[in-house]
Amino acid sequence: MELGVNVPNFGPGTNPERLRDWARVVEGLGYDLLMVSDHVVITPDVAEQYPAPFFEPFTTLSWLAGITERVRLGTTVLIAPYRHPLLVARMAANLNALSGGRLVLGVGVGWAPQEFEALGAEHARRGRQTDELLTELRRAWSDTADYGTGTIPIWIGGKTTAGLRRTVRYGDAWHPLRHTLDFMRDGLDEMRTIAESLGRPVPAFAPRILLRLTDKPLPDDERVAGEGSLEQVLRDLDALRELGAQSVVLDPFVGDPAETERPEVAWQALATIATHR
Repeated sequence: MELGVNVPNFGPGTNPERLRDWARVVEGLGYDLLMVSDHVVITPDVAEQYPAPFFEPFTTLSWLAGITERVRLGTTVLIAPYRHPLLVARMAANLNALSGGRLVLGVGVGWAPQEFEALGAEHARRGRQTDELLTELRRAWSDTADYGTGTIPIWIGGKTTAGLRRTVRYGDAWHPLRHTLDFMRDGLDEMRTIAESLGRPVPAFAPRILLRLTDKPLPDDERVAGEGSLEQVLRDLDALRELGAQSVVLDPFVGDPAETERPEVAWQALATIATHR
């Protein structure tokens, strides 16, 4: 099972030098995957959680591709309705080529109504627009003479039945974000049922989980996967491996934007996990 890191590409402490340091830490600790998030317009609803500056993911990953050598690069998750499908197809194909085939494209429907409005996108149609983007990506990349993509894995976020159905129809992996083990276990069961009903293979499992190490164990019924004592987090990783996870992305951002000004706390947590792989 490979391990990745969701690097904060937003917040008051984020700048090119800090992003470069993050990339060196992630690759230097031996992690397999470095991922960043997506927002385009930092409207008030977005800024409450992810304040400016916010570094756009394709631009950021293209720059980090030149700084790193081995680690795979990805989005967790690209908000599908924010860009024209053919633009996404082109940018993803180019980034994959420039990075030596290291791109993983995580895709989701989005959530922030004010940002949708600012971009002229329809919040109410975001599910349908995501399906349209995924269809167009597959169609565009089938023209290898034009796009020359090789293989770009598509991970699809989502926690609803519609999201699981989307994963089965279009995705290479289900990419749930920061949930409990029980939730993910139930989701995998539902995804298998959907795949069987559609006569399609079951996608892989590649969750993103919180990474928050505490001095004392937390009650299991009050925590999501990846938070608690070191022993609890290691047990979570073992449980995810048993559930068939091929990749797990650790998200060390707990929720306070000020964390981006003191990344050493997150780096230490990542170093601790890396020594117990």
